[in-house]
Amino acid sequence: MSLIVAKELEKTYIAGDIKVHAIRGVDFTIAPASFVSFIGPSGSGKSTLLNMIGSLDPPTKGTLVVAGEEITSISRKEAARFRGEHIGFVFQDFNLIPVLTVAENVEYPLQMVQNWPKAKRRARVKEVLEAVGMSDQGPKFPSQISGGQKQRVAVARALVTNPKLVLADEPTANLDRETAGRIIDLMKKMRDEFSTTFVFSTHDPRIVENVEITFTLEDGKLLRDEKPMGGGHV
Repeated sequence: MSLIVAKELEKTYIAGDIKVHAIRGVDFTIAPASFVSFIGPSGSGKSTLLNMIGSLDPPTKGTLVVAGEEITSISRKEAARFRGEHIGFVFQDFNLIPVLTVAENVEYPLQMVQNWPKAKRRARVKEVLEAVGMSDQGPKFPSQISGGQKQRVAVARALVTNPKLVLADEPTANLDRETAGRIIDLMKKMRDEFSTTFVFSTHDPRIVENVEITFTLEDGKLLRDEKPMGGGHV
């Protein structure tokens, strides 16, 4: 069974009297426990596509089924519920809350989205911080840790709700080669341990070298996958 199925998916933005066709009738499927990347030049539609998969931006046309739910026309409230239950996000600028500690940043989705009891939250936070090698950094604030450590925290936060899918938009863009390599290895390890699907939007060849499927976007259109090693197809 596929985790993501997109059929004739389109996204059009209106800018004054101009229509911008960001995504033009794409079709693809992605299987569970996959490591997948969307690549292409700036403006090709990578981030738009990730936002649609994450129910942050509704498609203009087509169908999009993620984790067994048709999310094409769900309401904002339903979309928030859907994200909280099924999706984690990792961003290139980490998006950690500066006034919260590392542990509190990871715990935040459990409080705001899933409303777990305190004892259960703390146990889960401890588990994922240990999994990403940050168990001794919980009391620190984001300003007190390195860029690579911040991204580890971001990965832990994305995984804390046990999502079926993690969407990562340029997650290694601000990291040096060595640190980026460690983060990629960490995400592969998390995929193997938790069977979480990771879908990337990236320009980074270091990620492209490690994914199983590469979907190439150009002018909003999806070309054939360049690296069909498993996990999905066009």
